[in-house]
Amino acid sequence: MKNLIRRRTAHRRVRPDLVVPVLDPRQRCAEGSVAERNDLVRKPLFLEGADEPLLHGDAAMSPDCAEPGADVVVVAPFEVLLAELAAETDLRQERGRLLSQNKGFKHIAGVTWLVPSQTQPSGGYIVNTAEKTCSCPDYELRRCKCKHAWAVEFVQTSESHADGSKTVTESMTYSRTTHQQDWPAYNEAQVSEKETVQTLLRGLCDGVETPAHAGRGPKPIPLSDVVFAMAMKCYTLMSARRASTDIKNAAETGNMTRAPHYNSILAAFEKTEMTAILTKLIERSAAPLAGIDTSFAVDSTGFGTCVYRRWYDAKYGKEMKKATWLKAHAIVGTTTNIIASVKVTDSDGADSPQLPGLVEAAKQNFEMGEVSADKAYLGHDNLAAIDTAGASAFIPFKLNSQADGSPAWRKMHAVFMFKQEEFLAAYMKRNNVESTFSSVKRKFGGSVRSKVFTAQVNEILCKVLCYNLSMLVHAMHKLGIEPSFLGQVAA
Repeated sequence: MKNLIRRRTAHRRVRPDLVVPVLDPRQRCAEGSVAERNDLVRKPLFLEGADEPLLHGDAAMSPDCAEPGADVVVVAPFEVLLAELAAETDLRQERGRLLSQNKGFKHIAGVTWLVPSQTQPSGGYIVNTAEKTCSCPDYELRRCKCKHAWAVEFVQTSESHADGSKTVTESMTYSRTTHQQDWPAYNEAQVSEKETVQTLLRGLCDGVETPAHAGRGPKPIPLSDVVFAMAMKCYTLMSARRASTDIKNAAETGNMTRAPHYNSILAAFEKTEMTAILTKLIERSAAPLAGIDTSFAVDSTGFGTCVYRRWYDAKYGKEMKKATWLKAHAIVGTTTNIIASVKVTDSDGADSPQLPGLVEAAKQNFEMGEVSADKAYLGHDNLAAIDTAGASAFIPFKLNSQADGSPAWRKMHAVFMFKQEEFLAAYMKRNNVESTFSSVKRKFGGSVRSKVFTAQVNEILCKVLCYNLSMLVHAMHKLGIEPSFLGQVAA
């Protein structure tokens, strides 16, 4: 976008960094158009080729040049710049060419087409060739020609020949960015991970306070040992009975005062007070990376269970069943993929209301600079929470979103509309949260063994804790950090 603006302002006496592309000003009154951009615009604006400026009282000035001493000049409508930007994008055109070979295309009526999805076995996206719009997320985010629109164009071209011949389009090659692995550090981290994880876990559990024992009878096992055993049970990916050998070995090496019985471990998973303790340990396990991560992403993922809901369906005259699942909401550092905070809910837990709590927990240990999330988190309360944390929000707007709103809303809308390159560069970091969820499930399983809801929640939290500790091990070998855990965690 900056290069396009630079080319369009080469013949003018204006700095390209002071140029602001805008939508058609005739959509609103002149005063309203400027008032919407009060944080960005302090001077009169002019639209290239327009007959009048945006501000009343300045009609005598030339519309195609800036006022002497003005800070901003509008060089073109925003859709014009996007059209030029899309013309330079070969990747979507190439993907559209490949997509046009799919046999699932359907010409609905007139200028409307149904383009099949490449990622979903059923369904697709609606493309309007007249309005040049598409219902896909890529178009909603970028507002430029997507691969589905390119695919329809290629299909229309092939259909335009009366003799049945097809136009052959040359394929454009593109390279994929790869990242080199530091294999010596990676190998050393993998070899020593289990031993180092136990050492780090012991350091975390030392901060867990054991409630005072009242009454007679033998003293209970220290709560720190119980938490250690719960985490090790999840780390081994085995049942409590089969994990007993590893837990006893941990006691023999001095990581526990004594090994709890497997029934004691299972009973601890069902205690509601364990949820707060495990959540606090997860946040503390991420703290050593506070000086590295400043950019964060928020999302949620599901964990399966072995519990089913059953009911009798009167319509079909038989018993129906459906598997239940839980949802983990997390805020993740996009540099190290560490999970700064997490909240587990049932499958009906909405995503958007969880963001303020996650941001509030993460800012206790991290200096937050950016927070990215998908459009499910778009809301005034979420933007206000991110702004209060001192971070910039990067959440894409929907097609029907308006510029009016709170200062945080207007600020992000201006960046979304006027600084597409900057916005997309920050928003694409959100992909790291998907990689994090994938890693958690590949290392420690995507489902839980427990049947009680509280135990299921605590089991997921133990998986996240084990993941954070494993990431700390890799950070120790790659980044040279030395984690230390101080402070107490109340029971």
